Amino acid sequence: MNKELIIRSSSDAVDFALLKDGKLIELHKEEEKSNFQVGDIFIAKIRKPVAGLNAAFVNVGFEKDAFLHYHDLGPNLASQLKFIKLVTTGKLKEFSLKNFQFEKEIDKNGVVTDVISANQSILVQIVKEPISTKGPRISSELSLAGRFIVLVPFSDRVSISQKIESKEEKERLKRLLQSIKPKGFGVIVRTVAEGKKVTEIEKDLTTLLDRWSGMCKKLPTAHHPSKVLGELNRASSILRDVFNDTFSGIHIDDEELFYQTKDYLQEIAPSKQSIVKHYQSKDTPIFEKYNIERQIKTSFGKTVSMSKGAYLIIEHTEALHVIDVNSGNRSNKATNQEDTALEVNMIAAAEVARQLRLRDMGGIIVIDFIDMSDPENRKVLYDFLREEMSDDKAKHKILPPSKFGLVQITRQRVRPEVNIKTSEESPDRDSGEIEAPILIIDKIASDLELMLKKHKKVVLNVHPFVAAYLAKGFPSMRSKWFFEHKKWIKIIPRDAYTFLEYHFFDKKGNELTID
Repeated sequence: MNKELIIRSSSDAVDFALLKDGKLIELHKEEEKSNFQVGDIFIAKIRKPVAGLNAAFVNVGFEKDAFLHYHDLGPNLASQLKFIKLVTTGKLKEFSLKNFQFEKEIDKNGVVTDVISANQSILVQIVKEPISTKGPRISSELSLAGRFIVLVPFSDRVSISQKIESKEEKERLKRLLQSIKPKGFGVIVRTVAEGKKVTEIEKDLTTLLDRWSGMCKKLPTAHHPSKVLGELNRASSILRDVFNDTFSGIHIDDEELFYQTKDYLQEIAPSKQSIVKHYQSKDTPIFEKYNIERQIKTSFGKTVSMSKGAYLIIEHTEALHVIDVNSGNRSNKATNQEDTALEVNMIAAAEVARQLRLRDMGGIIVIDFIDMSDPENRKVLYDFLREEMSDDKAKHKILPPSKFGLVQITRQRVRPEVNIKTSEESPDRDSGEIEAPILIIDKIASDLELMLKKHKKVVLNVHPFVAAYLAKGFPSMRSKWFFEHKKWIKIIPRDAYTFLEYHFFDKKGNELTID
């Protein structure tokens, strides 16, 4: 398994595409105007505590106030408020917390109006970016994420990632962190820390403590509200969270970002620094070079094609996302309907796991798999889906398939869903919008494969534009079909056809259809 990160920079945004064995699995966009990323820390003021909601609205500089629930205040809120007051007034200039006297923890079942009041200064962290009509969701329980650990100020707990299965390794990491962490700070050990040496983890801890001190130095002069600690740039944060030994290349078309990424990789994985490449070709844009534009066009529509003619229908509502699995026009080589259903469902499960990450779909997702009567097959599908989603960094929970074939998933949503328009204006006048033209090529190829299993000679009739695309250039699509199927496909342009219309005929001129 090889992973590649492709980074495209423009004047107002940077796009990040994560590929797994050449297939697009994640797509992110970092816009210049984005001031509220997950992980950013703000110094702000409470605008209004609301007892009925047991929450407060906080002005963080967004057009709508951020929402701070009582359960997101953190048990050591009183200590944090005391610390902020001392630092902002200049009475405390030592930020290590080793000599700081902690206050009593707040009641976990308390009332918001008892612990905070209007116009009070508070440090808050963005935990969910503004989505739709809602302002950002925030927490006053701060955390600073590093490569191997997460630093939690005003805490003393050491927690180990549940994904680390070895009991001995968990004990080793816990002993290690308890011996090196400073007083007043808690630590969450990330999965990638498994097997790492003390020097690597200690270096990560030192970097995070330096970031904390740098943030605290800004507090006395910071106006309210303002960002006092920003997340890493998106390239670095992606590398921090997903980078491992399976990465084979990082390709960047911007020189400044190239050097930033190279420097960051030098810190976290010096032996892998050589995989960072500066893409300088002026002839082919970087996303076209790595076949990303095509994958975007074919992956973000309402209908998503899969192998063997199967496809997904993805519908979005305010309350949930619904995904329908269809077997489509496919040859049935399986011995019975149950085997066919299992085969299609397994293909669909892999694509669903990819689509959730690719679109960053969150909330409630309901998948209508093809019905299977055998409980053992339902268990196989469930285990396979869990395995496919094991690489997903977003918190999620998967329920086993019901008797009706429905699988329910809840997935954490912290950013707006990635939504790319794949339809465009039709070249045929007064025809409204059509699917992206690249989709028609995939449909023709899929149907052609089925046709050639039943017919020795196939003639394809298409719009002249599509005919030119299929037949021109080297290697042309028709040449690729020849090498794949060992049959030459005659292509006839038809002026009367609409842009996305196509039909197959035999050598006698009889139209062929897919049963």
